[in-house]
Amino acid sequence: MKYVAFTLLAGLLLTTGCQPNKDADCTPTTVTTRAPDAEIAALKQYIDTQKITATFDPRGFYYNIQSPGSGDKPTICSTVTVNYAGKLTTGQTFDSGSGVRFGLNQLIVGWQEGIPLVAPGGSVTLYLPPSLAYGSQEQQGIPANSILVFQIDLVKAE
Repeated sequence: MKYVAFTLLAGLLLTTGCQPNKDADCTPTTVTTRAPDAEIAALKQYIDTQKITATFDPRGFYYNIQSPGSGDKPTICSTVTVNYAGKLTTGQTFDSGSGVRFGLNQLIVGWQEGIPLVAPGGSVTLYLPPSLAYGSQEQQGIPANSILVFQIDLVKAE
């Protein structure tokens, strides 16, 4: 009986005590990717044509903060929970989700750069050039080299 209990305890310790530290997999760094000038010019043309009020970020995207939220803003190593909708410049929604949880460092560069502009409870619209989104890779419902618009509500950052 003692042998069975010891074996179960040892197995439990091995499976739970040796879990990788999630924080160890991420080194906090500043995202430094910048969109090419031609993409920035095309995005600016879209912003101007649509008469969108948005702030230019030197990394090559535009954003509009509807609500800044409160508390600590996420970092590249944060796990974020968001509600979001992604649209093409035609207005067609290609994806959306509610209460979706992601490691920020695993997302497209535009989200890595844009989500940390707000704190939990905040809301931001990101206008992303292709190189900060999916680039020349066609995705389901997203043509290659698309400018994308994301409405993101940051529910939680941990």
